Amino acid sequence: MIERPMTQTNTPSNTMTSPPQNKTFPSADELREIILHLMDDKKAEKIVIIDLKGKSNIADYLIIATANSGRQANAIADSLYREMKNLGIRSHVEGATQGDWILVDAGDIVVHIFRPEVRNFYNLEKMWGMEIPQD
Repeated sequence: MIERPMTQTNTPSNTMTSPPQNKTFPSADELREIILHLMDDKKAEKIVIIDLKGKSNIADYLIIATANSGRQANAIADSLYREMKNLGIRSHVEGATQGDWILVDAGDIVVHIFRPEVRNFYNLEKMWGMEIPQD
């Protein structure tokens, strides 16, 4: 096999490139609303928004939601990932293989998608002084 130096024409398609310099990104508040709309479209339940501004430097918002199945959790995470990509925002998804607890890191916002029993077990809301919404 002959190896060629990487050029613009033979760069692998999965290589991340920098967004155009004139691209404007949504603010954390605008991104929160985009994410909430997408989660609502995919029928996420018991959505909790935790404002982390001034409390943590990991993100501005933590969003926690319930999905009734691993398949639904993956659909929600995939929808979020695709929209972040369309907006030019790098995001990272973890836990999609199992589907019990999926984390979507979108920079200013971190989204946790749980199946009901896993959410009750870990109860992340309690760590931030909140409660899981009841039916």
